[in-house]
Amino acid sequence: MLKVLFLCTGNSCRSQMAEGWVRALKSDTIEAWSAGIEKHGMNPLAVKVMAEAGVDISGQYSKTVDELPRREFDYVITLCGHASENCPYFPGKAKRLHAGFDDPPQLAKDAKSEEEALVHYRRVRDEIRAFVEAMPGNLPAE
Repeated sequence: MLKVLFLCTGNSCRSQMAEGWVRALKSDTIEAWSAGIEKHGMNPLAVKVMAEAGVDISGQYSKTVDELPRREFDYVITLCGHASENCPYFPGKAKRLHAGFDDPPQLAKDAKSEEEALVHYRRVRDEIRAFVEAMPGNLPAE
């Protein structure tokens, strides 16, 4: 099994979505984890839009890299610029890859309603799904 860590700043939205998509779509070939440089708690709108797509991430929780069980990852994929710039060092064979996605909370900060905000979450959710569906073919060769 390929071991992949999705890393974002707060492990509240994008990295959680990516972990959820891998568990839903690729659990036979990829073991997914997510973490943040910090932890900001689970974003309820991320949980909501994933549930709309049939993926339950409500049992996942926000955590930092230090809280993960010790394991050697094959890939560490950063999903935001801040995480890419501040990615901790991972000893061993882990390949680092940046796959940036827009930040739904930032995009939705001026939304006039929850429905207006959800448009941004849904778009990013679907973009992350497409990225996960292409795995492992879109990852650099080992």
